[in-house]
Amino acid sequence: MFLPINQQEAAARGWDCVDFVYVSGDAYVDHPSFGAAIISRVLEAEGFRVGFLSQPNWRDLTDIQRFGRPRLGFFVSAGNIDSMVAHYTAAKRRRSDDAYSPGGRAGRRPDRAVEVYCQLIRRAYGDVPIIIGGIEASLRRFAHYDYWDDAVRPSILVTSGADLLSYGMGENQTREIARRLQAGEDIHAMTDIRGTCYLTETRFTPYGGTECPSYENVCASKREYAIAARIQQDEHDFIRGKFVKQKHGKQMLVQNAPMPPLTTEELDAVYELPYERTYHPGYETQGGVPAIQEVRFSVTHNRGCFGACNFCSLAFHQGRFITVRSHESVLREIEKLTKLPDFKGYIHDIGGPTANFRQTSCEIQKTRGLCKGKKCLAPAPCPALRADHSDYLSLLRKARAVPGVKKVFIRSGIRYDYLLADKDDAFFKELVQHHVSGQLKVAPEHCSAAVLDKMGKPHIEAYIQFSKKYFQLTGDAGKEQYLVPYLMSSHPGSTLKDAVELALFLKKNHIRPEQVQDFYPTPGTVSTAMFYTGLDPYTLEEVYSARSAHDKALQRALLQYFDPKKHALVEEALLRAGRRDLIGNGANCLIRPSPEYLRRQAEKQPVKARAAAQNRNRRGSNQKESGGERYGKAKKKKR
Repeated sequence: MFLPINQQEAAARGWDCVDFVYVSGDAYVDHPSFGAAIISRVLEAEGFRVGFLSQPNWRDLTDIQRFGRPRLGFFVSAGNIDSMVAHYTAAKRRRSDDAYSPGGRAGRRPDRAVEVYCQLIRRAYGDVPIIIGGIEASLRRFAHYDYWDDAVRPSILVTSGADLLSYGMGENQTREIARRLQAGEDIHAMTDIRGTCYLTETRFTPYGGTECPSYENVCASKREYAIAARIQQDEHDFIRGKFVKQKHGKQMLVQNAPMPPLTTEELDAVYELPYERTYHPGYETQGGVPAIQEVRFSVTHNRGCFGACNFCSLAFHQGRFITVRSHESVLREIEKLTKLPDFKGYIHDIGGPTANFRQTSCEIQKTRGLCKGKKCLAPAPCPALRADHSDYLSLLRKARAVPGVKKVFIRSGIRYDYLLADKDDAFFKELVQHHVSGQLKVAPEHCSAAVLDKMGKPHIEAYIQFSKKYFQLTGDAGKEQYLVPYLMSSHPGSTLKDAVELALFLKKNHIRPEQVQDFYPTPGTVSTAMFYTGLDPYTLEEVYSARSAHDKALQRALLQYFDPKKHALVEEALLRAGRRDLIGNGANCLIRPSPEYLRRQAEKQPVKARAAAQNRNRRGSNQKESGGERYGKAKKKKR
């Protein structure tokens, strides 16, 4: 049964009021791939009466008051993605669709949804407790660069007026907050809950922890911003992380140390709550909610990612520590899927942030936490890395054997460098044999070592080694399967020459990407700090970034040099990069010369020829006459 979506449905359950209202910028989809579904079901499992308020009209107070004043408070989230990312492309163009809204139609939520919803609640109910969470709040918890404003904004706690911010995966924070509110505790007294942030007067700032540069300082100095970004990333570890402070005017933002990740038993319990696994039936006449299609028959088996790419928000949200569900829990979920009326026998994914992680990367991090300022896999695997797919392979084999299951695919990302580090080929062979639906998506992102270092990714040699082995195993299995590489243009550190290098790599390897992701500076990532400051937060060395729309377009076009529509941009990019040699009809050229290019070249030729002749004449007049020249002149005079 879905949670009530209005006061009438709550009354039908015999409730005179709700304890909590959960406000979401997404349509109501009761599926464990949606954070709002998880948190609202966790509250329900704790015995609280929860009303679900999806995509309220923000133009007046009517809709935000749909349930009346809740007894204990509001939980507010923008939804599964940041509302600004939901609305705008990397080129800052307004999107025409929204996969998390009914019928895929855009315009059902406001820009900066968390702030807008909280301000509505304050206007309607004054001092009612408000707790914000989800990806938008989590990644904006400190002063942060906002790509859409092209400016630094204060913590979202300041701009929203909320009381508490729950960052990361919020189940245990939510339970503790709800229980303490139920016990009558003032929300402003809840300053000790791990995984939360709060604001206090500077005179009440707790001792200890670590302080990063203030909001005022990071606005005034990009170097200070880079230092703050490094501190915030380094302390995001539940074992060794300290609480972090950042001054905002007369207030101090305090981030308590991260909440420990859920244990296997806790994770099992969360994913086995009574989800309906689909969108609310009220959306049926509007065309449903498109986002359900990718996850309808998918199962999450892990959380966290020690890959920690610099452009990805996962490291600063879920964290790098891996936690997993038990085999039994995953198999019970698969058995439920087989009983759904529209199940056709295909499990679309058994994955997570990175599908092939089923354990921590090493033993050390279990007691000391993850290494500060270092990567487990980049630029090369750490010597302490334990690469072992045996547990994941065992889970996949059991899943394939569930009655009613025809195929089990892996569609979420895999780390091919981690796969290569495993000396046992058994998983690689079975991946190719059983778990690829024609195409396997992987993410080399670039080929330039300098750019990959700024991305926090392995060097391209790992991808080349992986692709060779993949196609060898595919051939051995008698299959015709392909690799789909994800590529990114204009990441900080990528110059036009780096983009040319990538275009040549693609040509050499016969890769023609249909889509290219332009770097998108979203809040809270190391790459965004590089983009804004022009500095690497870990070295404070300068980093080039393509910032203008045209410069980005040139890099993006080079990755699709074969597209006739991109010809003019590619030609301009090659000329600007000093690579005229790649324009021509030769086998090594990227593009053929355009008529305009040939005309310009032809116009330059006569000028060059005349200049050469004049140079020869000048050289001749400065030389002594030869005997032959004197003889010729004498004969001419005699005649």
